[in-house]
Amino acid sequence: MDAYDIMLYATYLLAIVGTILSIVMPLLKSLDDPKGLLKSGLGVLGLAVLFVICYSLSSNEVLPKFEGSPFNLTPGLSQFIGGMLVMTYILTVIAIVSIVVTELTKAVK
Repeated sequence: MDAYDIMLYATYLLAIVGTILSIVMPLLKSLDDPKGLLKSGLGVLGLAVLFVICYSLSSNEVLPKFEGSPFNLTPGLSQFIGGMLVMTYILTVIAIVSIVVTELTKAVK
């Protein structure tokens, strides 16, 4: 095991610790303010509802070249990926529109 492997494992460990802390610390802080926890819960619920809508709109069609090795794509996985892509597109458009609206309202004031 050389230095590259050690640094790679250290990077994995730090990424896992950072992910866990980025989830746990806001939850601990929001215990002081239950309204903040409610707002976060509503945001997560809204994202879940949006994903269910996008998932139901997505097709589960798989082209023959993606059915075999190395992709092994199933209809369920294809529909999941399609739902995530549609959700990403919708959230991107919402973000761009909100940026434009915010800048326009700042310019008017």
